[in-house]
Amino acid sequence: MKLAPVALSALAISLAACTTANAEPVESVPLAPAAASADQYPLTPQGAADWVAMVEKEQGRLIVEQARIDWINATYITDDTNALAADIGGRVAAKSVDYALEAAKFAEVKGLDPDVERKLNILRTAINLPAPTTEGAAERAAQLAVGLGAKYGAGKGTLNGKPINGSDIEAEMGNLNHTPAEYAEMWASWHTNVGAPMKGEYQELVGLSNAGAKELGFSDVGAMWRSGYDMTPEQFAAETERMWQEVKPLYMALHTYVRWKLNEKYGDKVQPKTGPIRADLLGNMWAQEWGNIYPLVAPKGAGDVGYDITDLIAKKGMNEIDMVKAGEGFFSSLGFAPLPDTFWTRSQFTKPADREVVCHASAWDIDNVDDLRIKMCIKPNADDFVTIHHELGHNYYQRAYNEQPFLYLNGANDGFHEAIGDTIALSITPEYLVQIGMLDRKDVPSADKDIGLLLRQAMDKVAFLPFGLLVDRWRWGVFDGSITPAEYNTAWHGLKLQYQGITPPVERPADAFDAGAKYHIPGNVSYTRYFLARLLQFQFYKAACDQAGWKGPLHRCSFYGNKEVGKNLNAMLEMGASKPWPDALEAFTGERQMSGKAMVEYFAPLKKWLDEQNKGKPSGW
Repeated sequence: MKLAPVALSALAISLAACTTANAEPVESVPLAPAAASADQYPLTPQGAADWVAMVEKEQGRLIVEQARIDWINATYITDDTNALAADIGGRVAAKSVDYALEAAKFAEVKGLDPDVERKLNILRTAINLPAPTTEGAAERAAQLAVGLGAKYGAGKGTLNGKPINGSDIEAEMGNLNHTPAEYAEMWASWHTNVGAPMKGEYQELVGLSNAGAKELGFSDVGAMWRSGYDMTPEQFAAETERMWQEVKPLYMALHTYVRWKLNEKYGDKVQPKTGPIRADLLGNMWAQEWGNIYPLVAPKGAGDVGYDITDLIAKKGMNEIDMVKAGEGFFSSLGFAPLPDTFWTRSQFTKPADREVVCHASAWDIDNVDDLRIKMCIKPNADDFVTIHHELGHNYYQRAYNEQPFLYLNGANDGFHEAIGDTIALSITPEYLVQIGMLDRKDVPSADKDIGLLLRQAMDKVAFLPFGLLVDRWRWGVFDGSITPAEYNTAWHGLKLQYQGITPPVERPADAFDAGAKYHIPGNVSYTRYFLARLLQFQFYKAACDQAGWKGPLHRCSFYGNKEVGKNLNAMLEMGASKPWPDALEAFTGERQMSGKAMVEYFAPLKKWLDEQNKGKPSGW
């Protein structure tokens, strides 16, 4: 589930991401030069304003071209569409680098219009890994990034001594039929085989990227990433730690309960009653989400909730279009306009029988006006029903801000877009299913089923939080030099122990590079956005429920059909990135701080239950 790489989000594509294997670039059409002519765009406030206007026009046109090509490539994969996508991706990336360097120069001008200053900062911080302008540096950085991505993509672990690829080994880590020894083998082999060979190249790429960040006016890449949040890098780091402390007691209670259940399952020799949890026993290669082991920890009778969305879809005879219509109906009930006719004729709802396509769900706005689409291979099941609501959240956000200038065609910060989709997904409650005629009132599960439902959600949403925080905590240290290459591995596992209470199943050598076994490290994708989205979704959800006058437990709230909520939500969405995110947050929630308090309220019944289960059991590690 993701937002497609169109509009401003395309500016963040690294040079590596724009290279498609075996694709020959086609001849490109030259665009206006990025470098600002001293005569045409002098280093004055007016010169900066004129230059930004030129960039928005030129890059806006190029991004729409990229969106059309990428759509064709994703829905009709051939050597030719691969080549076209590689070419346009390279052109966009090159332009983005040029624009960032010029923006850094204009950012030094005194007396800038605040709007121009904001757009210059967006341009400066839009590149994940900037390369310095020294001869050959950009090419070397791209080569390193491509190499790291290729190493990850080709990576294999082993199971019972036999090679197993990445997607298969992820699935097997969630298979409850394996032994602890098999989990340990898969975990260790994946981290050793995938991570270790990357270390030298990753270290070199860090050095090149830091040099590029300095040319853009930042102390290092980590500071550049943290500068995109309408506050200083130091303030943002402190804010994320504050939010973590708000939800940490909830995580600690979950950790204590799950550790005890794993001890009951495996015994003291495998998982002791005290200390950290063994990383390979949590159903996920990185111990980032624990939902796969829910059957091991579920309360007695929790599986019987009285209904199953997949069954409800079958009983109503809903096809793929009916499922999307149901999602559209949610937004229509809030007062949003129907999706355009082109959405229904241009989207990919099912997997075509005659060609290869990308089935991973994504939401698109091709022309940054109203050419909204989703790309899925929908199956009539509960997961895809939820995913449809999530992806449409992206589409309605895209439409809401489509009158903003090009550089503001994005969420208020990088956590907002995912959080909106997740807020809508949270709203698929039994009450909502009753309201849309999918569930009979008599089949709504009683309150005694809530703990099981909440625990299942917490195993993913709460368990993820410390991991969502520590990935970039580690990278910030790598970028600023406080974590040296010799300390890469010990620091990685030190943070996993500090934040997650997780330990490797086997001793790890100091010269290993286990961080590289997580895609987002070699892929150079910032990760804090996922931490923010996990918390913001509950903050948005609570705000909507409060506005709707909901009086019951927060986790049972439905704001379906409430036009006032829709009006207030749209007021935030239509701002896009035009204002600092606290302004956008306040427009809907009345609050100017991102917070974990709503998540704590949502899971309050579960926290009370966990505390009862944990009485007399040791907490912490």
